[in-house]
Amino acid sequence: MSRIDAAFRDLRREGRTGLVTYVTAGDPDLERSREILLRLARGGADLIEVGVPFSDPLADGPVIQRATERAIAAGSTLVKVLGMVSDVRPLIDAPIVIFSYANPILRMGLDEFVNRARQAGVDGVLTLDVPPEESEQFRAALSKARIDTIFLLSPTTSAARIRRASALGSGFLYGISRLGVTGVRDDVADSARELAERVRQETGMPLALGFGFSRPEHIRAVAAFADAAVVGSALVSVIAEHGQSPGLLDEVERYVRWLKS
Repeated sequence: MSRIDAAFRDLRREGRTGLVTYVTAGDPDLERSREILLRLARGGADLIEVGVPFSDPLADGPVIQRATERAIAAGSTLVKVLGMVSDVRPLIDAPIVIFSYANPILRMGLDEFVNRARQAGVDGVLTLDVPPEESEQFRAALSKARIDTIFLLSPTTSAARIRRASALGSGFLYGISRLGVTGVRDDVADSARELAERVRQETGMPLALGFGFSRPEHIRAVAAFADAAVVGSALVSVIAEHGQSPGLLDEVERYVRWLKS
């Protein structure tokens, strides 16, 4: 059983909704980014998503775009991101998922990336611009290394595509709760529940919903129909606000504990 499978098994057994946290690796710099990952785990994140900075994002809103710019300026690269994961892996029990666009992976070379990811202790990979229909090479390489391949679903995803994503993927499905780019919203969109209900009709694979969640009440709302809620832009905003402060790490941990409340 993979670390991701075990995490969702435990969440279901305990009747809890998981908290998945996303940060951009290298924001505000590589050393503090490493410490942020440790604080996410200490604060109670059930899964940790580590975003690979990429200069031409498609799905990222302005908050994460600015974090990517800061990370690239600080020297963050895919090689350094995997090195950072390798450093913290012995200290973190939660599953770690790499979020990346295809370009950085292909530039490194798929086999080289998978080998480095396996050695670093990466549990899953979500390549945002590789759909299930075009994922054969990625899936084969990751599966051989026992790394989960995770796919995105949107509110407009068809039932047939949900079935395909669950059949080809592993670990969990990542559902986008609303159309558009990432960013904080005031409430949980009706489309989130509708997507979750359609996913439940097609598969028993765990479902994590993201895009727009920032407060404990959002997590509680998601608990009614999904296995986990993903908090990204709001957490990245905390890092941006306190990035130059000596209290950055405490603020990150405090925010995660507040979400868990």
